[in-house]
Amino acid sequence: MNQAVNRTKLRVGMVGMGMIFDETYRPFLENAYQHGIYDSRIGVIDIELAAVASRTGRRAEAYRESAGDQIGSFESYTEPDSIGGLLDHDLDFICVATPDDRHYEAVIAALNAGKHVLVEKPSVLSMQQLDDIEALAREKQRLCKVVYHKLFDPDHKKLRTLVADDVLQHVNTGYCSLLEPKQISGAQFAEWIQGRNPGTYVAVHYIKLIDFTFGGCLTSVSCTGQRGLVGAPDGNTWDSVQLRLIYQYDSGREAAFDIHTSWVTPDNFPGYVEQEVQFRFDNGLWNGHSRKRGVECTVEGHTPMDMKISMNNHYNGTFVEPSGNRSQRGYGIEVLEQFAREVALVESGDDESRLARLTQMQALSYNDISADRQTVAAVHAMEAILEKHAQGKSDCVVKVNTDDGGLVLYEPGNSEGSVLYDGTV
Repeated sequence: MNQAVNRTKLRVGMVGMGMIFDETYRPFLENAYQHGIYDSRIGVIDIELAAVASRTGRRAEAYRESAGDQIGSFESYTEPDSIGGLLDHDLDFICVATPDDRHYEAVIAALNAGKHVLVEKPSVLSMQQLDDIEALAREKQRLCKVVYHKLFDPDHKKLRTLVADDVLQHVNTGYCSLLEPKQISGAQFAEWIQGRNPGTYVAVHYIKLIDFTFGGCLTSVSCTGQRGLVGAPDGNTWDSVQLRLIYQYDSGREAAFDIHTSWVTPDNFPGYVEQEVQFRFDNGLWNGHSRKRGVECTVEGHTPMDMKISMNNHYNGTFVEPSGNRSQRGYGIEVLEQFAREVALVESGDDESRLARLTQMQALSYNDISADRQTVAAVHAMEAILEKHAQGKSDCVVKVNTDDGGLVLYEPGNSEGSVLYDGTV
């Protein structure tokens, strides 16, 4: 006898239709639309893309045409007030995949409308903005989560497992590097990189990895960078950034972490990105490299420009399965599926126990906005330091949770600090 399967339907709104949508949200939404997502606690979750918001709508219409029957019908809203139009729909959650300096307004609007929210990293650019969002999410009793897909990378999950099991003991130092090709700054994100930096854009992946994996308290932030390729040599648009974080642990010992980022690597580099991590412990060493763990493939007339020699099939890959059907999967998509399960779990049960389910999902420190404080603090500090650097005041440092404030910036030769954030990080 066939047993009935419980089904939950979630209607989704998408804010932003750029590269990030193409890489991860598109395959997530198409797969979920066609096959649903399964969770043993609640059954099948059906996902419907109901509405999208973007500035011009060109990409949305191009997607509608190319997707065909891979996705259902959806409404497309453009400026002015694209988000306002989207929020008039009956939606269960909103995904925000705009440039990082536009996250705050979209998240606040979605929460005010009573929607659950998933926002790309970094969630916001200042602690004050984070405080606003945290408070509003609590008031509205809605989930607000951040996409940290690198925490789902099998290598990073293994690293955390060894740390959690005390196999690797007490981190001493760390080095992380993520270098992206020029097409990122010169083409794909050319319209918003003015006044921006690759540190905020991608260092945040590793800031969260460090914060989530090793714990501890952030005590100071410093950084420097280079200019002149994607902007003026004396301007505030950065080619590359070198960030240093100092953490203190319960033992009283400290660890220093250096994170190097760039978006001016030559486009003919053999990999899509160059990602490398090294962490040294009291009793061991962890080395990870995105290209060296993978495969190499050379195709005449294709590599390394329109197709890269080394590919990260763990993050997002298209496959012909042994059964013959085609799929697209990887940890960049898994993180979105997991958020959908969290929303469904909150909303699928009885009203009396909803708050308990909401609290359970908010306690997930890998993605909840309430667990983003030290990550956003590092981003806030980095932005302020680079702004000073662009003004000709280099070598500044930000101290965290001092007697004078939660984030206090010090310029060389000046003992008086400038308070960036007066709350506690």
